[in-house]
Amino acid sequence: MPKQRRAELLLILTTGFWSVSYYFTRVCFTELDALTLNAFRFLLAFFLLAPVYRKHLRGMTRETRKWGGVVGAVLVLVYIGATYGVKYTSLSNAGFISCLAVIITPLIELVVFRKRPEKKLAAALLLCTVGLALLTLGDGTSFAVGDAICLLCSVSDGADIVITDRAVAKPEVDPIAMSVVEIGVTGAIFLALAFLFEQPRLPRSPQIWGAALFLGLFCSGLAFAVQTTQQKHTAPARVALIFTLEPLFSAVVAYFLAGERLHPRAYLGAALMLFSLVLMQLDFGRKRYDDVRQGV
Repeated sequence: MPKQRRAELLLILTTGFWSVSYYFTRVCFTELDALTLNAFRFLLAFFLLAPVYRKHLRGMTRETRKWGGVVGAVLVLVYIGATYGVKYTSLSNAGFISCLAVIITPLIELVVFRKRPEKKLAAALLLCTVGLALLTLGDGTSFAVGDAICLLCSVSDGADIVITDRAVAKPEVDPIAMSVVEIGVTGAIFLALAFLFEQPRLPRSPQIWGAALFLGLFCSGLAFAVQTTQQKHTAPARVALIFTLEPLFSAVVAYFLAGERLHPRAYLGAALMLFSLVLMQLDFGRKRYDDVRQGV
């Protein structure tokens, strides 16, 4: 199997884990505060991955540590947006709004790296804005608090994709060691914030232990290890496109596990958003990304 195809299949699996995380995060909120939950899941992932990849950590370069720290700090913003957003909006809305990173990613590349996006970006942004309004706006004229917070997640997630792509392309950066460092940095920052603003404690019931362990093992540990190690085999825009599967998975999870139903208008908005995201990406991937990087 080509490296790019295998990488993208693994990224789809990762997207599935993140989609389920919205439901398990809400379950954990019955006993754990937001900062404490994030500290728990990321530190658990770090202490599980560090012994497995100890050889990579011993030999990692200064560049690996630096970029791992940068991405870890960005992930804190991603999960502040995602965790607090899901507290104040529906699971379906959280999943759909968070996928706006697919629009934000090329905008960041344009502003920071002067990489001009596709001409269809303007049309995609217009469709996505209309869709977002149909999805999130109720009878009033403003976003719900949770919807606005989820936008922070989208912006930070776009930055994470771009920064990770630039970092893992460097020959002196070990993607495996970088993934462990970023997870550890994220967990340490969340633990410090939890002691400042909350009263950290461990889960009390078996149900919450199970949900928190799943978040730590699969949605943090495995998912970010896969993203960091596999993203170098495909383009940032393709990664962002794959991540648009997240709202589809989130809506399915919300339907079957939480009993959530969307208003018909919201389904139309969601459809417009997804169409805009796919529209913007249609011309990507005519060559395998590995070949493009090698100048083939």
